[in-house]
Amino acid sequence: MFAQPSAELEDTPLGRDAQALLRSCVHCGFCLATCPTYQVTGNELDGPRGRIYLVKQLVEGGPVGVPTRDHLDRCLTCRACETACPSGVEYGRLLDIGRELVERAAPRTPAQHKLRTVLAEVLARRHVFAALLGVGRLLRPALPSALRALVPPSAKSVDRSRPAARHTRRVILLEGCVQPALAPGINAAAARVLDRIGVSTLSVATEGCCGALSQHLGRGARALEQVRHNVDVLGAALDRGAEAIVSTTSGCGVTVKDYGHLLRADPTWAARARRVALATRDLCEVITPVDLQRAGVRARTGAVVAWQAPCTLQHGQKLHGHVEALLRTLGCRLARVATPELCCGAAGTYALLQRELSHELRTKKLAALVAGQPELIVTANVGCLEHLRAASAVPVRHWIELVDEQLRRRDLDDRLPG
Repeated sequence: MFAQPSAELEDTPLGRDAQALLRSCVHCGFCLATCPTYQVTGNELDGPRGRIYLVKQLVEGGPVGVPTRDHLDRCLTCRACETACPSGVEYGRLLDIGRELVERAAPRTPAQHKLRTVLAEVLARRHVFAALLGVGRLLRPALPSALRALVPPSAKSVDRSRPAARHTRRVILLEGCVQPALAPGINAAAARVLDRIGVSTLSVATEGCCGALSQHLGRGARALEQVRHNVDVLGAALDRGAEAIVSTTSGCGVTVKDYGHLLRADPTWAARARRVALATRDLCEVITPVDLQRAGVRARTGAVVAWQAPCTLQHGQKLHGHVEALLRTLGCRLARVATPELCCGAAGTYALLQRELSHELRTKKLAALVAGQPELIVTANVGCLEHLRAASAVPVRHWIELVDEQLRRRDLDDRLPG
């Protein structure tokens, strides 16, 4: 697809990037079958190919209005189309350009702009979010049902204990923005399991939002501020001897792994950002089935589990089969899940800004997940976990919590007489 950037974009980094990305699309349409929003609306402009035409129009300075912005807003950035594309179109990068341009070409109302700014800033500040969540939980019984559905209840009992750093091997465990308040047991479980395989975990107190929220809301400049901050503090932690940066939330991990690209044009930050990106791993890349076996996991005939692969893990990071292998090592039987490539509808702030579509996609995903009658739904991203849990009759957990529980159960069995 050929595009001639407008006079405003010609010979700019943004215009050149857009040209190169658009050129790889050959209009084949293979992406449509894997696009969740196209499957729901049936509108070509709610599919990757149609949105690519809209971005082309934006790049060329063509007529743009609210409908263009709405079609781009309805994209989940799930990147399933990238997995299906035979031409290797980097659709996610192209969409980020489109969203940045449409914010200028079709400005939002003051109320819309304020809502998106509040979401990007409040969710990105973990202590502010935790305080607001605490208030929401206190008021939850008195809230109208629509608001009550937005406030997840607190877990009854969560073990937040973490082992002291005692091993030579050390990694930085990303804390994230909302996960410490929504699901504090996930990183605690990760720290305990990593300790069992000889790896100590460190936290960086000044770590901030990874930038994904701002990036996907079309606030590119703010996202880069957050990226530079994290490159600075995470790079310093690597200097102190940490061997890797580990994420238990695939949505954060995929963004931090992209830091090298996001700051590639900044001579002051490019090399440092590349270093941080290359040091970043999803938790399932750090723990292997052999590690679990050495730690004492005993494979038994266990629960039937439905694995929900977050889009940021399977399409963004291209990590297929890692978690499934770990679950099988635990003895779990994996239920068959139809259309595993389709998004659950969480997608960061999407569940708040596109509620109707998000809920329809969640209904479809849950129907596929429970068809095999699992005892448990397992995922690797806190956004997916909370979104599914709010409507699921089947418990939803992070996979590392299952590993931690089995290791602790083994310890208890070993202490029992006989």
